[in-house]
Amino acid sequence: MDADGPLLRPLGRTGLRVTPLGLGLAAIGRPGYINLGRDADLGQDRSVAAMRRGAHELLDAAWKAGVRYFDAARSYGRAEEFLASWITARGIAADQLTVGSKWGYTYVGDWRVDAPVHEVKDHSLGALRRQLAESRALLGDRLRLYQVHSATFESGVLEATEVLAELARLRASGLTVGLTVSGPRQADVLRAALEVEVDGVPVFECVQATWNPLDSSVGPALREAHEAGWGVIVKEALANGRLSPRGDPRALTVLEPIARRLGVAVDAVALGAALAQPWADVLLSGAVTRAQLRSNLAALEVKLERSELEEVLSLAEPAEAYWAARSELRWS
Repeated sequence: MDADGPLLRPLGRTGLRVTPLGLGLAAIGRPGYINLGRDADLGQDRSVAAMRRGAHELLDAAWKAGVRYFDAARSYGRAEEFLASWITARGIAADQLTVGSKWGYTYVGDWRVDAPVHEVKDHSLGALRRQLAESRALLGDRLRLYQVHSATFESGVLEATEVLAELARLRASGLTVGLTVSGPRQADVLRAALEVEVDGVPVFECVQATWNPLDSSVGPALREAHEAGWGVIVKEALANGRLSPRGDPRALTVLEPIARRLGVAVDAVALGAALAQPWADVLLSGAVTRAQLRSNLAALEVKLERSELEEVLSLAEPAEAYWAARSELRWS
């Protein structure tokens, strides 16, 4: 990212340091996921050994490129395990990178692509304590950010007194506490979370949200969180592959001419639109291959004209339609 070393910036006022592009491990810690074209990316060998080898190779490439923020979750299969074993094998000190993970979903896919259920949601106090212990057993003091995975009004986590008290205690102990949001009501959940306090002290200090040119509706709420000092992490900026070279024809008609002018692939244009948002501290790459990672990294050099950015953002769909389409994506 920089000839003199990683390009680091603050993650809001959390005290953590991140790089503009981070690596999300959702697609490389388990054999099945919903990204388009995954069959071609991973091939037939989805054994634990093959997935671990591929994860380590991708992590090596990201590290060499200057990426210093890495995102995992308890529900990402063996993502935390792969990340921890890579850190140990490479002898990377805890202060050389920032690791975030999440609790609230349990992986139940039994390492099968065709599992009937891949993850089960549970935002109870018991789940928090159990999963934090599991994350810390693998990541130790490298775990710096712990997030509620997909907080929603339906799960009740924003009103769960015991859970919030435990999260407040964790924050007071020095662990950065955040939440991720998903679905058409992302903005509403985030605004509610901004008001959550225990004994007059805010519980959360970081948010990870889905923002991309197909659904940018959470943008104003992310700006509000940023102005309140929260760290802001952008996920699914390529809409699970819909904004990649193998993505939606409608999107490609807008992205391809801009990509040709800039000499990059269409994914870099879509990611560049996210990086152009002043409230975005770190943008997650969901790359599966080193070639995809290199293409994603090109977004760091993308400078969109104002008219081009407006054209890219004109691709926006109604949030309900976007999330309905996402729910139909096949695990592969």
